[in-house]
Amino acid sequence: MNKQVDSGQLKGLDRAHHLHPFTDLKDYSEHGGRIVSRAEHIYIYDTDGNKILDGMSGLWCCNLGYSQQAISDAVYAQLQALPFYNNFFKCSNQPAVELARALVEVTPAQFNHVFFTNSGSEANDTNLRLVKRYYDLLGKPHKKQIISRRNAYHGSTIAAASLGGMGPMHAQTWGLDYIHHINQPHWFEEGGDASPEEYGIRVARELEAKIDELGEDNVAAFIAEPVQGAGGVIVPPDTYWPEIRRICDERDILLIMDEVICGFGRTGNWFGCQTFGLEPDLMTFAKAVTNGYIPLGGVMVGDRVADVLLAHGGEFAHGLTYSGHPASCAAGLATLQILRESSIIERAARDIAPHFQARLRELCDHPIVGEVRGLGMFAAVELVRDKGSRERLAPESAGAVLCRDKANANGLMVRQTGNAMIMAPPLVASVAEIDILAEKLTQALDETAAHYGVR
Repeated sequence: MNKQVDSGQLKGLDRAHHLHPFTDLKDYSEHGGRIVSRAEHIYIYDTDGNKILDGMSGLWCCNLGYSQQAISDAVYAQLQALPFYNNFFKCSNQPAVELARALVEVTPAQFNHVFFTNSGSEANDTNLRLVKRYYDLLGKPHKKQIISRRNAYHGSTIAAASLGGMGPMHAQTWGLDYIHHINQPHWFEEGGDASPEEYGIRVARELEAKIDELGEDNVAAFIAEPVQGAGGVIVPPDTYWPEIRRICDERDILLIMDEVICGFGRTGNWFGCQTFGLEPDLMTFAKAVTNGYIPLGGVMVGDRVADVLLAHGGEFAHGLTYSGHPASCAAGLATLQILRESSIIERAARDIAPHFQARLRELCDHPIVGEVRGLGMFAAVELVRDKGSRERLAPESAGAVLCRDKANANGLMVRQTGNAMIMAPPLVASVAEIDILAEKLTQALDETAAHYGVR
């Protein structure tokens, strides 16, 4: 339990000393923000006494909410026994060994090995190292070009930000010149007059065209999220992934699935690649693997890659001090045990997700809603001034920013990305709590519509 603090004093110290991620630092230093002091179930509480329904599962990671005592107990017990030791120099620890096995048991059949990191960003950096090592061992060092997608998010290190396709991040990063981007499968924003089905095939075939442009002998891998999360919950048209699968099957390139957001139940299956019938060679995970309680990430390494790495001698010259941290792995073990024994993923897919998607789709008739899209336990609501032309409410996504602020003020934590309101509530939310989320979001939409004079 946090000790009692003076909220104003704490906010002042925050503004004075704390540089926040993805924040206008000048604006925050002048105006500050919210200090979250505690959490329970699917609610967060701030130092001003506000209770807020967390419609974002923290940052896509607290799939089981905030009241999982078994995870806390597992971490505490591990800290008493072995708070830390590294996994270098032919050493390991019991939680890391056991979590590696547990992850093999819940991931698709081609995955029998794992490399632990501290985050999704580091895991995607690790993917680049694994891909290079793999092709070097095969005697194909020229295969080093990586293809990704615009508006994708793969992390915030220099390598991961280069893999991602977000313009503002690239503008502030010295990017890597061997990473290339094709268009995202965002039908509402970029599909024009084409049907979703036509657009899905067309944008998928950009991968084929990019491979031909670069030369198949030079291309190493294609990386993608099953559903682009931070980019705006971009659910591809039904025709997209089958075409991508065809292209990858026909070409000698590795498929990397970034499951940092989609993994551990968000799409209705354990992993998004299962939802879309894909068989990736490498799979990035993080966030919900520990329910957000302690940082942990990693890469599931498919047999195609692992068999080559294990068949050749020589050091894989990559690692992190906290790779396989015992307390983090203990948290992961406890989280997986809850997911496996409680059938929460299956219950959410069967009962909660359909209700969540249905309630949000009721908003399609709202005067400022242009599209509602989603899958499983996450969704996006696109805001427009005119449904026919898809004209936006205001320049620079100001309408969605206003709507987000209205929702937050009304006790609902949701996020704005571009002109969309996005949300990903915990899998443990009840039907009644989904109704509360929908009602609070509707109130924010009504207030936003009134502000812009749209009826």
